[in-house]
Amino acid sequence: MPSALNPSTLNPSTLKPSTLKPSTLNPSTLNPSTRGPSAAAISGRRRLAAHHRADRPELPTLTSAGLTVILVGVLLPMIDFFIVNVALPTIDRDLGASQPVLELVVSGYATAYALLLVLGGRLGDSVGRKRLFLIGMAAFTVTSLACGLAPTALFLVISRVAQGASAALMVPQVLSTIQAATTGDRRARALGRYGAAGGIAAVLGQVLGGVLVSANIDNLGWRPIFLVNVPIGLVGLLLARRYVPDTRHGAPAPIDGRGTILLGITVLTLLIPLTEGRSLRWPDWTIAMLVVAPLAALAFIGYETRAERAGRVPLVPPSLLRHRSMRAGLLLALPFFAGFGGFMFCYALLVQVGLHASALRAGLGLVPMAATFLITSLSTSRLLARFGAKVLTAGGLLQAAGLIVLAATVFLGWPHVSVPELAPGLAIAGIGQGMLMSPLFGVVLSEVPPTSAGAGSGVLATTQQTALALGVATLGSLFLAMAGDGIGISAGFLWVIGIQVAIAVGVAAGATALPGWRSRPATTASPELAVAGQH
Repeated sequence: MPSALNPSTLNPSTLKPSTLKPSTLNPSTLNPSTRGPSAAAISGRRRLAAHHRADRPELPTLTSAGLTVILVGVLLPMIDFFIVNVALPTIDRDLGASQPVLELVVSGYATAYALLLVLGGRLGDSVGRKRLFLIGMAAFTVTSLACGLAPTALFLVISRVAQGASAALMVPQVLSTIQAATTGDRRARALGRYGAAGGIAAVLGQVLGGVLVSANIDNLGWRPIFLVNVPIGLVGLLLARRYVPDTRHGAPAPIDGRGTILLGITVLTLLIPLTEGRSLRWPDWTIAMLVVAPLAALAFIGYETRAERAGRVPLVPPSLLRHRSMRAGLLLALPFFAGFGGFMFCYALLVQVGLHASALRAGLGLVPMAATFLITSLSTSRLLARFGAKVLTAGGLLQAAGLIVLAATVFLGWPHVSVPELAPGLAIAGIGQGMLMSPLFGVVLSEVPPTSAGAGSGVLATTQQTALALGVATLGSLFLAMAGDGIGISAGFLWVIGIQVAIAVGVAAGATALPGWRSRPATTASPELAVAGQH
């Protein structure tokens, strides 16, 4: 760039008298009609600008304390999705639940959660994200208490469904608030923390579940895995009232009732048969629901497209997919989270059933992955600023390498493998997952303006949760089928690992289509859009 505007070039010694030629002083420039505004005019404009600034509300700011509080709203639901995995045998012994009912304890929560996430995001736009976050956290705390005190398996299933619905009200407000109340590098760091919280919660869920079940506090068995949420939720409510900023869409639209129903049918007809079909030996109604699912999805897409063209505000505006970050990012998020959910499920079974380890040892075996994941996640904002979306490609390749090391350990040492011997592969995979999961949220939402924060956050969270449930249903069913057919748990685990390696390599290749592959991703929407999206 030219250096004419560089203050260092304005050295008085360089201003020679010869440079001030009389010809440069054009008399016409001294005409009062062509001079700049008078002092009185400038003073009046300043007073007018000050008046407008006083009338316009300040852009809400998410402080570090506020970010910490709302991330609790991500940690609790994600922990509760995975914490049940290691407690199911204990729940079975205590409540005498059948296998299909036990699976409903997991799938009922996941289905209600995924079903209402988009609606939760839109409701936050309408009634205020802080208000809905508080409502969701209060409901999650109450339903956690109900789960912990459940006298029967049926009561536990109903409470888990209500708990999932409560989580769906709370979680979308986290991403929406980050989008609406942060900009620039602060937004990039906040989104990185969001991704880190979701990933660490998945691992922490199984670690904490193993510790609490094995501790058998006051002979409560599995119940503390739910009761622990109660004091955390109460403290979170008090802190959220003080530190979380209140944001909402400037012109909230009415809820898209028909779109909500069609999306609900799509999610239900997909998740229920996939999560329950195997244990029920695939009755006809599960096959019928799988046939209905794609038809409902097509009807939903068609209706939303027509609604947007007609000038209405659909539940999921198809125009969101015009943003390359959203379109490409969701295509990567779906297989990545499906593989992650399936892996966590299969690992728990491999260690507890195949290696006959306790729930505590199974949970503690994931500490190497949790540690490397957390350390890497805290560095991704700096890596993104320097390398852009190349960080995700490197993460995919590292995850694949870690999974290969893990598979080789199982293959060469089975059946005499110890849990600590799995640590090297898990640690390498944790590094890769940290480089993928943490920045993925920021990259997907990088081109979505704050005015669409609710819808964009809801779609991303729904994709994440649906993919986790699909991973458990598909990869978990494959693992259980192979183990039950005599092929063996180790062989089934190796097949699942092979599929996940292919997914990781595919995600690494697909990251080249993301914004920021050749430069730093645009994590900042314009301040004008941010202000317009506030109330």
